[in-house]
Amino acid sequence: MTPGRLLLAATPLGQAGDASARLVEALGSADVVAAEDTRRVRTLAASLDVVPTGKVVSFFDQNEAARVPWLVEEITAGATVLVVSDAGMPLISDPGYRLVAACAAAGLVVSCLPGPSAVTTALAVSGLPSDRFCFEGFAPRKQSARLTWLGTLAGERRTCVFFESPRRLAECLDDAVDRLGPDRLAVVCRELTKTHEEVKRGTLAELAAWAADGVLGEITVVVAGAEPRADVDTLVAAVNELVEAGAGVKDACAEVIAETPGAPSRRQLYDAVLRARQ
Repeated sequence: MTPGRLLLAATPLGQAGDASARLVEALGSADVVAAEDTRRVRTLAASLDVVPTGKVVSFFDQNEAARVPWLVEEITAGATVLVVSDAGMPLISDPGYRLVAACAAAGLVVSCLPGPSAVTTALAVSGLPSDRFCFEGFAPRKQSARLTWLGTLAGERRTCVFFESPRRLAECLDDAVDRLGPDRLAVVCRELTKTHEEVKRGTLAELAAWAADGVLGEITVVVAGAEPRADVDTLVAAVNELVEAGAGVKDACAEVIAETPGAPSRRQLYDAVLRARQ
């Protein structure tokens, strides 16, 4: 018997019209639809005018491990199993990893029907650098763990994207101010693609003040990476080289600062040069 395959499909974040034609076809033809919430996938299917002909089963965090052996058996026996989350791409802070790993280990075919993702959507509209970024999943729930986690991001140069509950957003942003600084740029994306979509940009301090009165909806946060910090001793040495070549100290400081991203102010570097000569 020819083995079947596992299909991972991205579902719309809020607008049914964002569903791909391949998702529509898969919903109507898959032998098994493994959904994070069976009611929501049936509602989605109805909005797309498609009726699932296969078995629709629940597949969420609490039952994923128990479901995997049976789903692997179904695929091995020739079934096409479609995995969908409530919104966006499966596995991205949603169930599916265990099943993909098990199918890969068994040599079964795993395919993906690409589509919406809150991570890349938020990054795209944020206005923050998108050439390099990291995704951190959901922020830790407890403050102690959250502060430790934010501390690990203090020096992260890449733009950071993470999810947060609207109930904890204000606290999370306050903690981010504490660990990342009040002036770090960030963006809070709320209800992406939905009727009440909102993209709020500002410093962490500004966003914390905005969120203090409460925020509703699905939340994705994008935080700018840390600015590079130049080593002062290295800059002082560069200034001294220019001075030895005939430049004045102030002019040398200005030249070094102009050529060095993340350099201190001209006054700070000038004072550092003078201290080094004492």
